[in-house]
Amino acid sequence: MEIADLEVAASERLVDHGSGAVHSWDLVTAADGPGTRMTLFLSGCGMRCQYCQNPDTWRMRDGVRHTVDEVMERVMRYRTVMDVTGGGLTISGGEPLLQARFVVNIFSRCHEAGIHTALDTNGMLGSRLGDDDLDTVDLYLLDIKSGLPDTYRRVTGRELAPTLTFARRLSDRGKRMWIRFVLVPGLTDAVENVEAVADIVAGLDGVERVEVLPFHQLGREKWAATGEPYLLADTPVPDADLIARVQGQFAARGLVVR
Repeated sequence: MEIADLEVAASERLVDHGSGAVHSWDLVTAADGPGTRMTLFLSGCGMRCQYCQNPDTWRMRDGVRHTVDEVMERVMRYRTVMDVTGGGLTISGGEPLLQARFVVNIFSRCHEAGIHTALDTNGMLGSRLGDDDLDTVDLYLLDIKSGLPDTYRRVTGRELAPTLTFARRLSDRGKRMWIRFVLVPGLTDAVENVEAVADIVAGLDGVERVEVLPFHQLGREKWAATGEPYLLADTPVPDADLIARVQGQFAARGLVVR
C-alpha cells in the first residue's frame, strides 16, 4: 500500500472526532476566502501532487493534536477583526476531509457563533460529508487540478472522478464555490487539459470565480524531508503570456477569473 493510501486508511480509524491533527495556523487577508481569515492547516493528505508547496503536511502523525475547544478558543480571539472585514475561518491542509468529522464539528461551532466558514479541499473524499455536513460550509475552495483523467493521475497519483462527483454534488445543492487551478508549465498547461477543466467548471452552478494559480518553487526545500523525488526542480514559473492564455480560456466560458 502506498503512503498516501496509508494516510487515508489511518484517517478512517480515527474515533476521537473532538480532536484532530493540526499542522499550523495563519491569519491572512485577501487569501483563502473573503476578508481577514484564520486559516487552519490540518495534517494528512491522500494525494501526492507533483507541485505541492506544503509536502510537510502530508502525514497525519506529524501534526499536533488539538481539540475543537482549543481551535475555537483561538478563532474567537480574532472574532472582532473577522466581523469588521467580513472574514472567518478557512480549514485547509493537507486535505482536511481526511479528518471530516473534526472539520464538521469545528464548522458547526463556527455557525453557532455566526462565523463564516470556508473549506479548501481537493474533493477526493467528499463522500465523507453528509448533506447536512455540506451546509456547515459557507464557501468551498475546490481544487480541480486537471481536466483530463490521465493528466490528473499524473499530477496527483489519484483519479479525477471522485472530485467531479463532489463538484456536481455541490452544484446540485447550490453551494458557493471558488475553483482553483494550478498552472504548471509542461504539466497542467496543455490547451486541451485547460479546456477540459473549463468544460467542467462551466457546467457547475454556484461557481463565483476561477483562480488560476501560477506554479512557483517556494515549497522546493520542503521536499527533501519527504524522501520522495521532486520532479519539478527544473520547471520554470509560467510567464505572463501563458497565464493570460489560460485565464482567457476560462473567461471565454463566461467565468470570472482571478
